[in-house]
Amino acid sequence: MGLLYRGCILLEKTLLRAFASEWTVHGKGNVPRSGRLIIVPNHISYADPSMVATALPRPARFLAKDTLFDHPISRWFLTTYGAFPLSRGQIDIRAYRWARSVLEADGALVLFPEGTRGSGVLGQGQPGVARLALATGSTLLPVGVTGTAHLKSWWEVLHPTGRIGVNIGEPFRLSAPTDPPDKQTVTDMTDEIMRRIAALLPEAQRGRYAPHRDPP
Repeated sequence: MGLLYRGCILLEKTLLRAFASEWTVHGKGNVPRSGRLIIVPNHISYADPSMVATALPRPARFLAKDTLFDHPISRWFLTTYGAFPLSRGQIDIRAYRWARSVLEADGALVLFPEGTRGSGVLGQGQPGVARLALATGSTLLPVGVTGTAHLKSWWEVLHPTGRIGVNIGEPFRLSAPTDPPDKQTVTDMTDEIMRRIAALLPEAQRGRYAPHRDPP
């Protein structure tokens, strides 16, 4: 990745040390240093991509909703930072092909399996991440982000207050008994991804994936 990405990571670390009352990263040693990797965090704030990228010991790429690319300056910044526009609410073939190209080049890609920001608790996982992991043979890395719900805009990334934590779980792989996998298999794999993310969050944030809940 380029100088902008490395500069943003350094800046965000400086801002977290300056403004956050607490900033912790657990499990950094769980991150594979090479190979195809899909990082799957929960999503509660605009600040989450920056928090996750800052916690990782290797550079990562992102998919971001296409409306964020509308302004020329934000489009330049996001593209240079390593993001690609995603049209939500429909099948986006261009974004899918881009994601595959990142992974097939042994890159790391951050995907939020909820598909959108939640209300503070873990929402229902979408099947696209499981399908992409199977199609590319990628390793999955669950991540739990806490303390960012009050950061409501992109600009607050520059003033990250509060107690912010990034909890990185153990990497894992998916396998399916048939190729292509049937719908129920993809649903079960998606639930497995979400349960692994939930295990990295406080119980109050686990939502439908809390252990005492019935399966979604």
